Amino acid sequence: MTESLVAIDSLIVFAVSLLIGALGIYLGAKVVVDVEDYTYAIVTALIGAIIWGVVGLFLGWIPLLGPALVLLSYLAVVNWRYPGGWIQAAAITLLAWVSVLVVLYVLAVIGVTGFDAVGVPGV
Repeated sequence: MTESLVAIDSLIVFAVSLLIGALGIYLGAKVVVDVEDYTYAIVTALIGAIIWGVVGLFLGWIPLLGPALVLLSYLAVVNWRYPGGWIQAAAITLLAWVSVLVVLYVLAVIGVTGFDAVGVPGV
């Protein structure tokens, strides 16, 4: 495969993964804080993925503390973007993770994708 096709494939995988991650955040936010804005969820997923990556790069290597700080930074993004507090942010994140896991499982079973999504950590 040529380098340009690899780059296009990577962009497509990133975009689809981001949309799936945003779907999880959208569903979590809808259930927890009654906010229904998919575009807002896409932006939240993108910011969350960037923060997750940056904090993970610089602090993720620290045993026990690093992963906790990475998760806390992601929760801070969700807390900043949605109404409520830290408990609501944690609930949105948990529901996002579960819903993305279900979507990815179904897509993997039918052979469309693997088990990863941009914007929802650990999935």
